[in-house]
Amino acid sequence: MINNSNKIERFQENPILSPQQISPSKKELKVECILNPGVFEFQNKTWLLLRVAESAASREGVVTFPLMNEKGEIDVIEIDIADKDLDISDPRVLNYKGADYLTTISHFRLLSSNDGVHFKEEPDFPPIFGNGESERYGIEDCRVTQIGDSYYLTYTAVSSQGVGVGMMSTKNWKDFTRYGLILPPHNKDCTLFDEKINGKYYMLHRPSSPEIGGNYIWIAESEDLIHWGKHKCIAQTRTGMWDSVRVGAGASPVKTKYGWLEVYHGANEKNRYCLGAILLDLDDPSKVLARSVTPVMEPKESYEMKGFFGEVIFTNGHVRKGDNLTVYYGAADSVICGANISITSILKSLNII
Repeated sequence: MINNSNKIERFQENPILSPQQISPSKKELKVECILNPGVFEFQNKTWLLLRVAESAASREGVVTFPLMNEKGEIDVIEIDIADKDLDISDPRVLNYKGADYLTTISHFRLLSSNDGVHFKEEPDFPPIFGNGESERYGIEDCRVTQIGDSYYLTYTAVSSQGVGVGMMSTKNWKDFTRYGLILPPHNKDCTLFDEKINGKYYMLHRPSSPEIGGNYIWIAESEDLIHWGKHKCIAQTRTGMWDSVRVGAGASPVKTKYGWLEVYHGANEKNRYCLGAILLDLDDPSKVLARSVTPVMEPKESYEMKGFFGEVIFTNGHVRKGDNLTVYYGAADSVICGANISITSILKSLNII
């Protein structure tokens, strides 16, 4: 049963996936954590495009990290832990001689399910790795949008040159067209609308600046899905609230008769990540009609509170069936979980109906 009182119904089976269930891509690597997947339907199954973050096996006295070389292969880099040019104060990013490196490298895995709860890897569908200089540190946090008979993957491409938005497309999940960066650094959290609006494609994205402005949700439009313009900021962080430090789009907005409903993530100064909702005008999605005052969903279960990075729930994938939205999310940057919520209940929480 779906609860219409705006209380998320988490899967009883949560977490539905853990790092121990995923094998490393190379024997020299270890699956450190699995994170928020893109979600889509294909061949009458529910699929997860899972982000798998791998680290290099540690050795005493040295710091190790994986790095993709110019041939597209992953090398393991070693640095003496006593090296004065090494800064390892951040568990996710290390700095060596003024350059930043990730302690893990991410790629995507395809898993399928007949019931939307129990997932397994599909051996006929190989992993998807980064490609080229702009993806040398890996690819992360993919959103999947079906437009016609094609699936579009928008994801975070990471390199020494920054964090940008890459895109690729496929019809069969075996052959891919890669478009490279469609938005340059610094940008991420990009998702496409699944249909044209007044003849234009639309996307949500999140540029950011450490000096002026912040981590806000923007909208843009395009004639061809590759060249984007008319960028406009539609949602900023809110001082003193649950989304006071950063906000970013989740999966593709859901079309309702009241507007485009977008489930987004927000974080406060304590890096506590929750989910909220924004409602956008049907004919002009740059117009915000309503926004969550309190979170739609917030971390409270043990698997959401403790992990690689605790007090985090983060989604960029869902499946809609009528009024039900099945949300798949990463918890504590460690495991994958699922939850159901009625779209009507979200709209009621926004005081729309």
